[in-house]
Amino acid sequence: MPLIDTHVHLNFATFEEDFAAVRSRWQEAGVVQLVHSCVEPTEFATTQALADRCPELSFAVGLHPLDVHKWERDAAIALIRQHTQSDPRVVAIGELGLDFYKADNVAHQQDLCRAQMELAIALDKPVIIHCRDAAEPLRDLIVAVNQSRGQRLRGVMHCWSGTPTETQWFLDLGFYISFSGIVTFKKATTVQASAKLVPAERLLIETDCPFLAPVPRRGKRNEPAFVSHVAAAVAALRETAVEAIAAQTTANARRLFGLATLPVETVPGTLV
Repeated sequence: MPLIDTHVHLNFATFEEDFAAVRSRWQEAGVVQLVHSCVEPTEFATTQALADRCPELSFAVGLHPLDVHKWERDAAIALIRQHTQSDPRVVAIGELGLDFYKADNVAHQQDLCRAQMELAIALDKPVIIHCRDAAEPLRDLIVAVNQSRGQRLRGVMHCWSGTPTETQWFLDLGFYISFSGIVTFKKATTVQASAKLVPAERLLIETDCPFLAPVPRRGKRNEPAFVSHVAAAVAALRETAVEAIAAQTTANARRLFGLATLPVETVPGTLV
């Protein structure tokens, strides 16, 4: 039952001491490929080094909305462009987006978000979007970018927690919707409702590790192996077999990110 974890942060310090064991566990759980996201373009070297060790790892380059205050627009975009064009393992721009929770830099977030979206269209890459408390302005921004560029931005709403109405907005714009461990939480009824309505061909799963570990691992450090729990929860909500969810989300991830079927044969527990 091959699985793809479409959003991980493995370059965080919490994985330094036992990375080989973490990798062995995700292989044993059936995770055959992963997409590593990025919060700042300065993470490129460390993420690239992880991909050198783990051929099943592809990655994105971008600037997270909570980190835009550290960057001037032109410098950030130039560096993201440079990194994206320098390595074929870069499969997306992101994570980018809007986060208006306690935000006082709305205009700067919107400026950097739009610039990254325009770059993604120019480079023909999908985007990985973070959105918190900003679904309507984000929708409007995507519409504006599409109209100004004369092309449709493509990508995924990652770690999605929006309402069914908001979910439909982004489906109508052509986006994939990715669910994380939140979908396993008992009180996450809005997320669960959204997980039921996403068409099968637009559905993705992720861990967003090391954050948001799913039930029954909630409260622990999250890791890619736990994406199997997300798959099981989504399958239960949609009243289908977990094998069907695994097959569909794996096919969807490969289609969106242009992933090869299996980059290399890997041996559990080893690093190349």
